[in-house]
Amino acid sequence: MNALARLALLAALALILGGCGFHLRNSADLPFATLYIDQPENSDLRSLMARNFAASGQTKLVMTPGEAAAILSISEDRQDRNILSLSSTGRVREYQLVRTVGFRLHDGKGGDLIPSSQIVLRRDITYSDDLLLAKGAEENLLWRDM
Repeated sequence: MNALARLALLAALALILGGCGFHLRNSADLPFATLYIDQPENSDLRSLMARNFAASGQTKLVMTPGEAAAILSISEDRQDRNILSLSSTGRVREYQLVRTVGFRLHDGKGGDLIPSSQIVLRRDITYSDDLLLAKGAEENLLWRDM
């Protein structure tokens, strides 16, 4: 009887979640079929974006701008690390990681789909000399997520 009660409770929870409109976030489909990313082939940003576009849906990445319905031009990709606070002994306690990406999306014929824009992401991270390897790994994870 106990297993039957658990099963009924699980079914009720599934019905409640399904009835409220809950669903996992999906990636958005882009309004163009092909995209060219105007970055060097060996760029980290380009390879990351190519992997995400390939996994997310309908838009196909092409190798030349002439084949593309849209061209993504990256004008700036900068990573900065700013000191936020110091301890009483003058050691760094917190950093702020700042990633700035400037871009423009156009159709190759002079028409802007998205005019020159900039995305700035900021993440705060605590720092400790005692946890040097762990904090380095945490910082790398934050950079990758940004």
